[in-house]
Amino acid sequence: MQERLDFWRDSFRRRNVRNVLHGLAAVALSLASAVPASAISVPAVPSAIQAEPGPALWVVRDADTTIYLFGTFHALDPNSSWFSSNIRAAFNSSDELVLETLVPEDPFALHAALARNTGMREPKVGEPVYGGGPAPSFVASAGQAMTAGRQVGMSVDNGADFVLRRAAEASGKPVEGLESFEFQLNMFKTLPPSPPQATAHAGDGLSGFMGGLQSAWKRGDSSNFLKLLGTMRAESPQTYETLFVSRNANWAGWIANRMAQPGTVFIAVGTGHLVGPDSVQQQLAARGYSSARVS
Repeated sequence: MQERLDFWRDSFRRRNVRNVLHGLAAVALSLASAVPASAISVPAVPSAIQAEPGPALWVVRDADTTIYLFGTFHALDPNSSWFSSNIRAAFNSSDELVLETLVPEDPFALHAALARNTGMREPKVGEPVYGGGPAPSFVASAGQAMTAGRQVGMSVDNGADFVLRRAAEASGKPVEGLESFEFQLNMFKTLPPSPPQATAHAGDGLSGFMGGLQSAWKRGDSSNFLKLLGTMRAESPQTYETLFVSRNANWAGWIANRMAQPGTVFIAVGTGHLVGPDSVQQQLAARGYSSARVS
C-alpha cells in the first residue's frame, strides 16, 4: 500500500498531469509558439505609476480593502529572487492567498477528479500518467511547451503559484481558488485543437522561446505576453474567449464583490490575465475600480 501511495504522489506531483493542469500559461504559449522569441519586440505596456522592477504586481484598494493582483509564471527555474521586496511585502501583509484553482493534494482525490472528467484510467507503473487513449488537445499542446521549459531548467514545482501556495500554507495563511478544479478540467475539454503551426518551433527553438518569456516575466516586461495573446486571439478566437475573456470577467466580478469586505487579499493568476484589452484590470475598470501597478 505504501509503495502504491508513493507511486501516486510521484506521478501526480512530478509528472505530466500536474504539469498540464498548472500549465495554463503553457497552453497559450503552445498555441502561439510559431512566433520565435527573436520576433517578439512590441513596446512594453505603459504603467500608470513608476513601478519597482520585477514581476508585475498591481493593487486595487478602497478605504478598508486592499487586493493585490500578481501575474504569475506557472513554471520557473529554481532562482526565487523574484519573491522579494514589494511582492514579498504585499504577500506578507495579506490575510489570504487566492489562486486560479486548488489542485487536490490527496493523490487519490486527484485521480478521482481526473477520471470523472477526462476518462483517464489508472496508470501502471512505468506508464505515462496519461495512458490508454488519445490525450486531449490541451494536454499535447501544454505538454510540448512544458517539456521545452524543462530543457532550460523550468519546473512547475518552482512556479510562482506553487511557491506562493507553499509559503501560505507554511505560515498558516488561508488559500482558496477562484475556480474549482473540476471547472478547469471541463473547460480544458472544450478547447479546440491547437493550430498546425503551433508545433513549428518545437525543440531547441521552443526551449529558447520559453526561456525568453521567463526572463521577460522576471523583469516585469509584459510585452511578450501581450503579443502572445494577440496571436491567440487571431488564430483561435474560441480559445482566447474561453481561457481569458470569460474568466477575466468572472474574476473581476469576484474581486468587485470582495471589495465590499475589509481586509487584504493577495490574488495570483497567470500573467496573461493581467495584460491586454480584456485583462482583469480592464474588467475591473468597467465596474468602477481603478488599479495601479506597484512592481
